[in-house]
Amino acid sequence: MQEYSTIAAVDLGSNSFRLQVARVSEDHIYPLDSLRQNVRLGAGLTADKLLDADSQARAIECLKLFGERLRGLAPHAVRAVGTNTLRVAKNAPAFLAKAQAALGFPIEVIAGREEARLIYLGVAHSLPASREQRLVVDIGGGSTELIIGVGIKPRKMESLYMGCVSHSRRFFPGGKISKAAMQAAETAARLELQSVEAEFSASHWREAVGSSGTARALADILEQGGHGGISADGLEKLRQALLKAGDCKRLDLPGLKEERRAVIPGGFAIMAAIFAELGVEHMTVASGALREGVLYDLVGRFHHRDMRDATVDHLMRRYQVDSAQATRVEQLSAALLARLSEADDEPARQRLAWAARLHEIGISIAHSGYHKHGAYILEHADMPGFSKMEQGRLSVLVRAQRGSLAKVQGLVPAMDEWAAILALRLAVIMYRSRMDLVLPEMHIQRLQDGFRLKLDKRWIKQYPLTAAALQAESREWATVGLEFALVTAKYA
Repeated sequence: MQEYSTIAAVDLGSNSFRLQVARVSEDHIYPLDSLRQNVRLGAGLTADKLLDADSQARAIECLKLFGERLRGLAPHAVRAVGTNTLRVAKNAPAFLAKAQAALGFPIEVIAGREEARLIYLGVAHSLPASREQRLVVDIGGGSTELIIGVGIKPRKMESLYMGCVSHSRRFFPGGKISKAAMQAAETAARLELQSVEAEFSASHWREAVGSSGTARALADILEQGGHGGISADGLEKLRQALLKAGDCKRLDLPGLKEERRAVIPGGFAIMAAIFAELGVEHMTVASGALREGVLYDLVGRFHHRDMRDATVDHLMRRYQVDSAQATRVEQLSAALLARLSEADDEPARQRLAWAARLHEIGISIAHSGYHKHGAYILEHADMPGFSKMEQGRLSVLVRAQRGSLAKVQGLVPAMDEWAAILALRLAVIMYRSRMDLVLPEMHIQRLQDGFRLKLDKRWIKQYPLTAAALQAESREWATVGLEFALVTAKYA
């Protein structure tokens, strides 16, 4: 991937949206500009998990401002990610179409563990180097991420479905704070934490670090209140202050920002539960968070340290993929796509290469319908570095590598993606023998409503099984309203 001297990250969180612009020098990132708006997207999630009109309007206006700041930056120099609220909202796809138009750049919805990985990457780069295991805690608006890692490498990652916005709405409606509500909120958070307590308790790390808004807000309140940062004793004193106020509107706490007032009780309850359940006694707060992690991950892609390549390699090993066959299919499909593409589309080439390497992972489950098994794995597996949308597109490619095309017809919106599917299907057909072959020249071209492949007539006669498969392809493409014409000619 081409390198850029100026890059940007956009974090569409459940509570606030953040933009970070930075200058890149070698492997280092130097902040240039940042914007933040308290959009409260998670607060607009209705009981039936739909984003209401007001929250969408706030988000769109914010993204228009961000888009103005980002204008002129190259598409690959900007990465925008959506988190928990966009993971669970049923109308997220329709909202994302409007959001991307407002921002002017694609928006990826990332899985919880991918969010955790990026958070850790951002936190680790903001802390002094250490060989000790660290626990990183990020209480967001709709989810809480827990990560244990050493240096810049995470080792354990979890994402729990509770955050300062959702917890405040659930247990402290209208901002009312009572002893019973606080007890219920902390108990609910502790129950969520029990599923990960065995792996994240204090015996597994030496230092606890908080990141993002909730941890920073609690640290500011406790430090300005003379309690010396986030500690078990400090949290107990803050609990008493919250209960004494009885209402978010009456909170008079030094260090409490107005935009945090409505969500501080939920965030506090989750943090108190983490301290109690995981055995935390003191927590420092890091300056780095998700958006810094996104920036460092982007720099890694420029320098050929793309986490997605590492993930694909891991899946190939895990599912015992025949690497020789994967290489054959990858090389041929790449060559075919290069002839079919109308523009230099690096993301499309990368996606096809990953799909080719992983096209047989489903065989480890069963040979019958292995393309369907592989597609399921790719859609649902934890794949560090990949967004949920990227996983979905990979899944479609692997599912479409053989058999009926009708099963993916509604999932393929453009001819460029049909071209990638054809390249993969042809590569799978040509290397059906799973041997290195001397292939004929494949003169392939893109038509207005389909494709044409011209092959040497003598070669076709030597490989009747392949010829029959190619003829069947012609019939299959007709079922989705596209032409695949196989033409034979005699070459010198």
